[in-house]
Amino acid sequence: MYLTIAVLLLSVVFFVNGRIRSDIVALCAITVLIVGQVLTPEEALSGFSNSIVIMMIGLFVVGGAIFQTGLAKIISRKILKLAGTSETRLFLLVMLATSFIGAFVSNSGTVALMLPIVVSLAMSAGMSASRLLMPLAFASSMGGMMTLIGTPPNLIISDTLQTAGYEPLSFFSFIPTGIICVTVGTLVLMPLSKIFLSKKNTNDSGSRKGKSLNQLAVEYGLSENLFRVKATADTKILNHTVKELDIRRKYGLNILEIRRSDTRQHRFLKTISQHLANADTVISKGDVIYLSGEITNVQTLVSDYNFELIDEHETEVAHKSNNPLDFYDIGIAEIVIMPSSDIINKSVKEAGFRDKFDINVLGIRRKGEYLLHDLGEVSVMSGDVLLVQGTWKNIDRLTREESNWVVLGQPLDEAAKVTRDYKAPYAAVIMLLMVVMMVFDFIPIAPVTAVIIAALLMVLTGCFRNVEAAYKTINWESIVLIGGMMPMSLALEKTGTSALISTTLVNGLGQFGPMALMAGIYFTTSLMTMFISNTATAVLLAPIALHSAQQIGVDPTAFLFAVTIAASMCFASPFSTPPNALVMPAGKYVFMDYVKVGLPLQIIMGLVMIFVLPLIFPF
Repeated sequence: MYLTIAVLLLSVVFFVNGRIRSDIVALCAITVLIVGQVLTPEEALSGFSNSIVIMMIGLFVVGGAIFQTGLAKIISRKILKLAGTSETRLFLLVMLATSFIGAFVSNSGTVALMLPIVVSLAMSAGMSASRLLMPLAFASSMGGMMTLIGTPPNLIISDTLQTAGYEPLSFFSFIPTGIICVTVGTLVLMPLSKIFLSKKNTNDSGSRKGKSLNQLAVEYGLSENLFRVKATADTKILNHTVKELDIRRKYGLNILEIRRSDTRQHRFLKTISQHLANADTVISKGDVIYLSGEITNVQTLVSDYNFELIDEHETEVAHKSNNPLDFYDIGIAEIVIMPSSDIINKSVKEAGFRDKFDINVLGIRRKGEYLLHDLGEVSVMSGDVLLVQGTWKNIDRLTREESNWVVLGQPLDEAAKVTRDYKAPYAAVIMLLMVVMMVFDFIPIAPVTAVIIAALLMVLTGCFRNVEAAYKTINWESIVLIGGMMPMSLALEKTGTSALISTTLVNGLGQFGPMALMAGIYFTTSLMTMFISNTATAVLLAPIALHSAQQIGVDPTAFLFAVTIAASMCFASPFSTPPNALVMPAGKYVFMDYVKVGLPLQIIMGLVMIFVLPLIFPF
């Protein structure tokens, strides 16, 4: 028992200190419990097979897909229209929307759905995402208090009452307490988040090396020098290759890429494929060909072959953009030619970028001037900066030729930031499917299974560029933190620590009346939930609350509500509930952030509930 208490207290000290990563602290804690023979290795590692941990992994993937496909931006724009320029209105909208969803979806699922949307909202509104992310996590827990299925502790106390012979709680028995939780939480969080969280900077743009893709496109004037023509049924070169078109020699134009939209199998879900224009690429009806060169030459080409000239300010995918290039599978980057390069004094055509790397050269920056036309015959000089275009994989291959050139920036990091917006309908359908499976009991699929199905579908339908991109969305520090701390509840129960603390406190307060006893149960639950999961705390304290109420001859409903509210309204620790842990990396929070914002809210919520619960559920 003493070893378990010592490990628990030391863990808290290190969490608060913040000098050692929280996941390392959690692993050290379970290691000590194994060595001290408090837990067996199987028991200590059981947290990593817990359904909540598996669900969190899947939810990271689902949330990442919502962000990668641009679905988060689409939804955030709708919310931003309602909020206008008011940060207060935006804060209230996030709190209310999250609370409503949390009433019907698990709090982890709610946060996973809303997190990418809120991050996108904050970026669009020009405010710190940390101002909204912690309130988002707290609101999901508050909303869970509105219905029977909102959070596991609600189900636990209902089962405890029914087992003891009392009427089970109905689906909407929780609405009065839920409304009070959301109201109190919103009023308290509004000033606290503004004071303690607004100064955090969660945007990495300032530290990013190199230029963004849009910056490069603007700098090299791609908007002015890029034109698109569409092959129609009347186009004379249909079913011929790019080589047969001989566009560079005849018209002085370069074909950058060919874009195809395939709707044959899915009329609603449009799929786009991008292709670099190789010599043997066959031009088909509906192809959109991206050209660089003079507009007069483009017009001559259109006239000669009956192409359709597309307005350069619109794209073929029914959305508008300031930049006519989309970087789904094909990107751009800058490379600097080194003095030792073996392509110096060779023409761009002789350098073999297309033959060796399947790369196009779009422009050359030389001593402040930009060369954009007839690049094939331009000789490469030391210090030249070349703007190149190709698949992200081929651009990354250029980094291996350090003796010839240096690739500026981080191309693969830039690729990861590109939204695959044409996949947004897939992500939306999968997200709704997951929510339906989690909400309706008549569907025989467990929540964790629903999340796994959704995560797999996000990968299989191409919402991520590749599987590696999906893995990168998982924050393993949070996973290890939760998985490592879950066995702590088992250690506390196994050594009798939980029963000793709870029984001693309850027996000591029973003589002061039902309200004092309920207050003792509430704050005991609240304290324990700071160190072990809310579900485990509810399982431990629900029977104690029931028996305590029966011993003094009062109705136990208010006592059991005290347990579920205290277990769910734990905000002072990042690992007491999965939502708190889910937002920790995105908001760049440390342990003390939860103490500064969550602890006052937790105390105020407790004081309000101690006086409100006897009014809603009389003793």
